[in-house]
Amino acid sequence: MVINFNNLEINNLHSQKEFDSKVIFFIKEWLSPSKTVDVQTSGSTGVPKIFEIEKKKMLNSAKMTCDFLGLQENDTALICLPVEYISGKMMVVRSFERKLKLKIENPSIEPLKNLTEKIDFCAMTPLQVENSLGKIYLIKNLIIGGAAVSESLKSKIGQTLKISDAQTNIYETYGMSETLSHIALKEIYPHSNDYFTVFENVSISKDELGCLKISAPDLNSEILQTNDLVEISNDNQFKFLGRIDNVINSGGAKIFPETLESLVKKEIPNEVIFLGIKNESLGQKLIAVIEGKKSDDLINKMTKIQFEKSFHKPKEIMFVEEIPRTPNGKVNRLKLLEIFEGN
Repeated sequence: MVINFNNLEINNLHSQKEFDSKVIFFIKEWLSPSKTVDVQTSGSTGVPKIFEIEKKKMLNSAKMTCDFLGLQENDTALICLPVEYISGKMMVVRSFERKLKLKIENPSIEPLKNLTEKIDFCAMTPLQVENSLGKIYLIKNLIIGGAAVSESLKSKIGQTLKISDAQTNIYETYGMSETLSHIALKEIYPHSNDYFTVFENVSISKDELGCLKISAPDLNSEILQTNDLVEISNDNQFKFLGRIDNVINSGGAKIFPETLESLVKKEIPNEVIFLGIKNESLGQKLIAVIEGKKSDDLINKMTKIQFEKSFHKPKEIMFVEEIPRTPNGKVNRLKLLEIFEGN
């Protein structure tokens, strides 16, 4: 189903497909007299919450993204993210703001399976991109969010697009429900950057622990205090180091699992998550969890990786058939920790 927001006739929108109907329901909610809409958080770092967001601020966010990517009226976009969450809702709002043609595709790990024509804009999770590499050349502007983009996936993206000689721009996003999707983008292709660049009218700083603080009055009236440890390069660029609540304290040493995962995924194609499980002598014991069947080859690759510090080397390498994820594709570290601490 394709909805043309340049010539929207809401009374003519009907579909028997479940996801199409959800998108249509949100469009009607958006057009209602209410000045706010309800948004559900993912629950990847705690209990899922539902809170109200002003439509005006969602439009401000949509304009920031559309302006940054240079989207024009009548450009085509594809929505393949759950519309219950801010990521899916904002794809619809961007279509409103810029009068795009929105193609609706049921959220799945292969959302581009049926795509045959070129489109101008799409937002996907890393897992969706991993399973769509053969089709991403059809997208002019692709943003990837919901989880960090691994070094392995970045490499696959580069190799795939260089072969196809595609004119594709790909960015990793930084944001959260409270910032109405993302407030910063980091280019992955055709150039690879280490730092996120924030949008206009967004300012950044750090608290005493080194966590990012965000001032974005067009999106949220409050200064947002995050749990994300960062390195700030200048007034509008920062590097993400890891979440402070994910920091592992092993024998008095603080370990950032996201930094280790980024290093390991240069060598390991599988998803790898570092966890700190309770341990009497160390406080937390560092383990690496690899998604997939147990493999001597993967274990050998892990043991050969040169970690910066000796305590960065995992005490154990574990395997799990499938890493638990939230409904919108984020790794659920809390659930994964429960599995291994339970064992």
